Amino acid sequence: MTTLQFIRKTGDEAVKKLRLQKLRSGYPFMINSSELESNHCYLEYPDGTIMLVYLENSARDFKVVRELTPAEEQTVRERYGLSRL
Repeated sequence: MTTLQFIRKTGDEAVKKLRLQKLRSGYPFMINSSELESNHCYLEYPDGTIMLVYLENSARDFKVVRELTPAEEQTVRERYGLSRL
């Protein structure tokens, strides 16, 4: 394993650990994706739902675009190697 691969693996593991801590504490977790439009991301909630949201430049809160279907939620989790709580 190269140094870069090691650093990436370590970072991925740290983010997954943080995700579980936030969800178990009752807070949503933000999933950024380069596949989404600018200012868009996913918010995963402790109950397992995932929302597509965006942040307006002038706003301080996320605006919900829509809730993902169960099949879409599963696809997002598989794409990023995330387990369901």
